[in-house]
Amino acid sequence: MARLTVELMGKPGCHLCDDARVIVRSVLQDFPRAELVEHNILDDVEMFENFKNEIPVVLINGQRHSQWRVDEDSFRSALTKELA
Repeated sequence: MARLTVELMGKPGCHLCDDARVIVRSVLQDFPRAELVEHNILDDVEMFENFKNEIPVVLINGQRHSQWRVDEDSFRSALTKELA
């Protein structure tokens, strides 16, 4: 059975990250085989350097899906496709 790993890169105090988190968590309720892993880019120097100007960034199974804003329909579609 296919599994999904969704990663959300962000940091505290980032309103776009908060918005993305709400959408990601809401959509993932319909995908019980998906695991959400949240990363605080402030905890890792390399991650901070890679993502500091792009957060929030959402990865699906290691592949970049979105940055700055998460479109609910596009995110749902990408998850469905990944499970196909």
